[in-house]
Amino acid sequence: MISAFANTWRVPELRDRILFTLALIVIVRLGVHATLPGVDATVIKEWLKMQVDQQGNNPAAAVGTLLTVFSGGGLQQCGIFALGIMPYISASIMVQLMSAVVPKLARLAREDGGRQKLNQYTRYLTICIALIQGVMLVQSLKTPGQLFYLSGIEKVGRPLVPVPSVEWVLLSVLTIVAGTILLMWIGDQITERGIGNGVSLIITVNIVHALPGALVLAWKTFVGGVDPSPFRALILVLLIAFLLFVIAGVIAITQGQRRIAIQYAKRVVGRKMFGGQTQYLPLKVNYAGVMPIIFASAVLSLPAMAIQMIFRNSAWATKLQTAMSPGSPWYYVIAGTMIFFFSYFWVATMFQPSQIAEDLKRGGGYIPGVRPGKPTGEFLDFTMSRLTFAGAIFLTGLFILPMLLTSWFQLPHLVTQFFGGTSVLIVVGVLLDVMRQVETHLLQRHYDGFLRKGRLKGRYDRLQSTGRAATTTAIVYLWVFIAVIVLVAVAAWIYQ
Repeated sequence: MISAFANTWRVPELRDRILFTLALIVIVRLGVHATLPGVDATVIKEWLKMQVDQQGNNPAAAVGTLLTVFSGGGLQQCGIFALGIMPYISASIMVQLMSAVVPKLARLAREDGGRQKLNQYTRYLTICIALIQGVMLVQSLKTPGQLFYLSGIEKVGRPLVPVPSVEWVLLSVLTIVAGTILLMWIGDQITERGIGNGVSLIITVNIVHALPGALVLAWKTFVGGVDPSPFRALILVLLIAFLLFVIAGVIAITQGQRRIAIQYAKRVVGRKMFGGQTQYLPLKVNYAGVMPIIFASAVLSLPAMAIQMIFRNSAWATKLQTAMSPGSPWYYVIAGTMIFFFSYFWVATMFQPSQIAEDLKRGGGYIPGVRPGKPTGEFLDFTMSRLTFAGAIFLTGLFILPMLLTSWFQLPHLVTQFFGGTSVLIVVGVLLDVMRQVETHLLQRHYDGFLRKGRLKGRYDRLQSTGRAATTTAIVYLWVFIAVIVLVAVAAWIYQ
C-alpha cells in the first residue's frame, strides 16, 4: 500500500489530477470563512469562543451536526458558502425520484444525451432551491438568536447585522446563491478533471474539517477533565478500538454484495460464435447508501423548524418541538422507523427488476434455474428485498449509535458523529471511490494497486465519465492564487 502512494506521483496525469483536486478543496475551505457582506464577523468570533467553552449535548447539536455536514461550518460562519452543497443534493434527489416515477423523464434518461438534459434540469432546480433557502436564511439573520445553530449569539451584546436594509438583503441573497453555484461548478470540475466525485468530496471535506476539534474534545473529556483517572483513559482507548470496528463494519457492508450468476446462450453470427460465458449481476446489500438517513433527518427537521418560526410562544408547540428534537427518545424511534421505510422506498424507486429481466431476455441472458421474463423479475425482487432488510437494519443501528454513545459516555455530538450516522457512511464511501479511481490509473500503467492479493471491487468502470486532466499551467496558477490569499490573510491577522 505504501508503494501505491509513492507510485501515484510517478504517473503525470494522476499527479496533476490529485494536485488539481487538492487546490479546489483548499479554495472551498477558504470560501467557508469568507463572511457575508454586512455581517459583523467579530460577533461570530466572540460567539464561537463562547461555544468552545460550553460544548454540551443540547438538543440542537445533532441537527446542527447534520447541517454542518453539507455546509462545512458555513452556516455558523454566515459565509458565502452558508448553504453549502445541500441545494444541489436536494435537487439531485428530486430529479432522480421524478425520473423513476414520471415516464417522460424515465424515457429521457435512457435516450442519447438525455442524461445531460437531466443534469441541466438539476442545475436549474438548484438555483430555485438556493433562492428560496437564501431568502429564508438572510431574513433569519436579522434575529439570529432564534436559529438553533446560532443560539446564544445574542449574549455577545451586539447585533449580527448592524444595518439590515433591503439592499443588504438583496446583496446577501445574491451572494449566497452565487456561492452555491460556485460550489456546484467546483464539484463538476473535480469530477471531470480531478479525482473522485466532486460533490461527494466536498461533503467529505466538510465532515473531516471537524475531526481535529472532535479529537480535542474527546481528549478533554476523558484525559484532561477535572477528574482524570486511568479508568477514563482506558475508556478512550476502547472507544478508539470501537471506532475502528465500526469503520470496518461500514466498509464490509458498503462493499458487500450478492452476485447473481447470469448465463448467456450461445449464438452464431457469421463465422463467429458469441455468448456461452457466465457473468454476474451484483446486488448491493446497502443499495440505498446514505439516502434514507438524509431523508429521515430532513423530514424530521422541517416540522421542528416550522413550529419554531410560526408558533414561537405556544406551550404545546414547545412540547411538540422538544419531542421532535434530537436527544428525545421519540425522535430516534420515529427516525429509525422512517429510515427503515425509506430504505425500501429508495430501492423500489431506483431498482427496476422487471426492466433488468427484460434486458436480460433481449440479450439472451438468463439466471440458471429461473425462467426468463417475469419469473426472473420476481426472483430479483425477492432477492433484493431480503438484502434491503439487512441493509435497512444496518442503517437504523448506525443512525442510533451516536445517540447511545452520547447518553452512555456524555460525549458531545461533535465527537459521536464520527461513530455513525451520515458522516461515517459518506466518508467511507467517498474514500473507497477515490481509492478505486487511483488504483485504476495505477493498474492501467502496470503499477501495483493498493491491495496485491485482493482488488477493490468495481474499479474498471470508474474512469468512463472523467474528462481530460487539468493542464500543468492551470494547476500552477491555482496554487499561486491560493498562496497569495494565504499570505494576505496572514498579513491581515498579524496587522490586527
